[in-house]
Amino acid sequence: MLSVAEARARVLSLVRPMAGEPVALTEAAGRVLAAPARAARAQPPFAASAMDGYAVRAAEAAAGARLRLAGEAAAGHASADALPPGAAMRIFTGAPVPAGADSILIQEDARAAEGAVEVVTPPDPGAYIRPAGGDFPAGHALAAPRRLGPSEIALLAAMNCAEVTVARRPVVALIPTGDELVLPGETPAADQIVASNNFGLAALLARAGAEPRLCPIARDNRASLLAALEAAKGADMVVTLGGASVGDHDLVAAVFGDAGLSLDFYKIAMRPGKPLMAGRIGPMAMLGLPGNPVSALVCGHLFVVPAVERALGLDGAPPVPRPARLAADEPANGPREHYMRARLDWATEGLPLAHVAENQDSSLLSVLADADALVIRAPRAPAAPAGSLVEYLPLT
Repeated sequence: MLSVAEARARVLSLVRPMAGEPVALTEAAGRVLAAPARAARAQPPFAASAMDGYAVRAAEAAAGARLRLAGEAAAGHASADALPPGAAMRIFTGAPVPAGADSILIQEDARAAEGAVEVVTPPDPGAYIRPAGGDFPAGHALAAPRRLGPSEIALLAAMNCAEVTVARRPVVALIPTGDELVLPGETPAADQIVASNNFGLAALLARAGAEPRLCPIARDNRASLLAALEAAKGADMVVTLGGASVGDHDLVAAVFGDAGLSLDFYKIAMRPGKPLMAGRIGPMAMLGLPGNPVSALVCGHLFVVPAVERALGLDGAPPVPRPARLAADEPANGPREHYMRARLDWATEGLPLAHVAENQDSSLLSVLADADALVIRAPRAPAAPAGSLVEYLPLT
């Protein structure tokens, strides 16, 4: 069986990058920049005052000097006049510094007099002036690829970029499988359960930047699986949920194989999530996730989200594990890397305490919903007493 790291690398190799598409800046938050964006002008485009006060020549603004007032400059209302010798000009934050001035005497360091201003504390040359281009020059590029958060959106706006090129959202078709499934809101028979994996994965993928497509439930027969695959056509990736194991009713590999699936691997040394398969079917990358809901969502975090990020042009690297200490003793681990649901306690100084859930059954969504971390135990890790250092991945 493949290790988690090997399986992730092979999943990423199956993914093809998305083309870029132009979007308005107002629609770009959370998207991945696909081409560099360049500033049309410098910021600020002129030398600007950083404070309210008076524009002066530092050489004339010695302590006790009395400078006559000569005009005013405010943000959006530049003075057309240069600063005369022996004078000061009233100025406000953000206003262009008039020609001839080389510093700002802030109002706290000045005393206003009739038609003049007296210098109480002299300014240094250049004091409180934001130089033209001090933030960025004209032609400054915001490099791609990168996910656009609030800071990047503000920068792009300041760069006067009303439109940017972002990676197209990869369409991920989600196919739940099994005769036992019904959709939320339907009335299950006595031997049926409500499908949840597809809805959880859809939320996870939308947050990662994909466009999830919820396909009909595929029943445990060839015709229904092929109909669901037909509904997935046109997607960039297809993810099946359940039916990937080796039971008599687990038909995904066989049916999709007949439909052209080129299987890359099946089974990984991971808990939960051992029956994971991956390959390509036509133009689509294909991932077959386990049917147990916790297994499916953990595999979503570890494999599907990185695949989406790779499609968007990012590196697809998993979150970097972070250190914590065990809140209680943990027994020795088995032969598979174990991702254990846990709740972090930050009440103590230093590293958080990881409270590993007592019941790690892969069907328990209530335990997953209460967790905010996955504590990682290496294959055949020895027993670890409370206080031992462990690594975890955040779930939020």
